[in-house]
This record gives sequence, structure tokens and C-alpha cells, in this order.
Amino acid sequence: MEILFVNTKLAKELADERTILRRYGPDNGRRICLRLAQLMSAENLETLRFLPQLRAHELAGDRAGQISVDVKHPRRLLRLPDHVEVPRKPDGGLDWKRVTRVKVLGIIDTH
Repeated sequence: MEILFVNTKLAKELADERTILRRYGPDNGRRICLRLAQLMSAENLETLRFLPQLRAHELAGDRAGQISVDVKHPRRLLRLPDHVEVPRKPDGGLDWKRVTRVKVLGIIDTH
């Protein structure tokens, strides 16, 4: 899967494992590196959807359209499908199988 970042600052922060470990601590840092590796190796979002440790799900409300993946409570890796036209199913829901490009928004506490 192709991974983009919301800005260059976040791209630099998440490009280097040492920087990730320093910024987020050893436990969260290792999990963030693992989640990014899982994203990169996935063919599409559907591949990640059913891995129970990720708890990948769509958000609602003011974060509608964003997809959350667990790092370590309470931190989540947030991303958006990054297609010119977001792939949708006939019922209007996100077509996870056709999402092959995402934009990482950040690692935050959504609660």
C-alpha cells in the first residue's frame, strides 16, 4: 500500500525508527514502527481490517472518513483514504478492498 503523510514534519518524524522511539517512547515507538510496516506491506485496507490486534475501524462524527488503528491505549494511528475519488460500495460505505493509498494524519488520543 502506498503511504503518504499529511505534512513533511510528520513524514520526517515517522521516517526514522530512532526518531519514533525518542518521540513516543520505546513501547509506543516499537508499535508505531510495526503498524507502519504492516501498512506498507498490505495490499489494501481490507488486509488489515481483520487483524484483531489492530482494531482498524472507521470513525464517525467530526472524524468521519478517518480510519483508526490501535497503537497502545490511548494512542491511535489515524489515516484517510487518499484517492481522487474515495472508493465506495453501492450502499455508500468505504470499500476497504479498493483502498490502496492512505494519508497518515498523526498518532493521537481520539478519546
